[in-house]
Amino acid sequence: MKRIFLFLLTNLAVIAVLSIVLNVVFSVLGVDRSSISGLLVFAAIFGFGGSFISLAISKWMAKRSTGAVVIEQPRNATEQWLINTVSRQAKAANIGMPEVAIYDSPEMNAFATGMNRNNALVAVSTGLLRSMRQDEVEAVLAHEISHVANGDMVTLTLIQGVVNTFVIFFARLIAGMLNNNGNNNNQGGGFAYYATVFALEMVFGIAASIIVMWFSRQREYRADAGAARLEGPQKMIAALERLKHNSESHLEGSMMAFGIASGGKKSELFLSHPPLEKRIAALKNTV
Repeated sequence: MKRIFLFLLTNLAVIAVLSIVLNVVFSVLGVDRSSISGLLVFAAIFGFGGSFISLAISKWMAKRSTGAVVIEQPRNATEQWLINTVSRQAKAANIGMPEVAIYDSPEMNAFATGMNRNNALVAVSTGLLRSMRQDEVEAVLAHEISHVANGDMVTLTLIQGVVNTFVIFFARLIAGMLNNNGNNNNQGGGFAYYATVFALEMVFGIAASIIVMWFSRQREYRADAGAARLEGPQKMIAALERLKHNSESHLEGSMMAFGIASGGKKSELFLSHPPLEKRIAALKNTV
């Protein structure tokens, strides 16, 4: 919580400094400073608000969208083994026991989500349980437990909130200046203003996604390293090698970012996960 608080405080400080700088700059340019401050508050509320609402309902949405069934009482040896493994790893990682769920999907995948490290959900696909050896599944579970222990759900939400804020702010600021000759920043009021806002949010959103995806890839390396500490690097390497034979992930949104499997064949700049070869190489360097 201290790390999260400091991260949030730092980003709020960045926004405050930006507000001061912009007030000075636009005072020189003759732009209404009160409207600049109001726009920044508006952008922050909507930028962070959407991210935190998504985080708050993440477990509910994950269960609904994947059909994941939480193991309340183990019905067979596999479910009992899953509960025991997650419990052991959660204790070793010093986090609360997550809910453990299974969802029906042919792909080899798993994900973790939830508002905090003591109230999380770890879910695995039926395809993963069928296709991986037990030691490989242990590594995958340890990877997801490491995401929870690292506070990745909250940290990624904060980063998304910050970039959302700047996207909303600068799109409306620039659109207002273009449509009002610099005399106001958010009172365009007409079709041209909103069309410009939409276009700028698309452009800035692409740039912002590159930042978010870069952070997401770094957290994958950390989760792999965490799994290696919990279960041993060879198990994690074996699990990643197995994923090379996987089909494309069908998880969506934030669940894709927290899944073990990659989200598709795009430019690496827009991938939430590093290529498997890079993840394997990073683990081999630690052996």
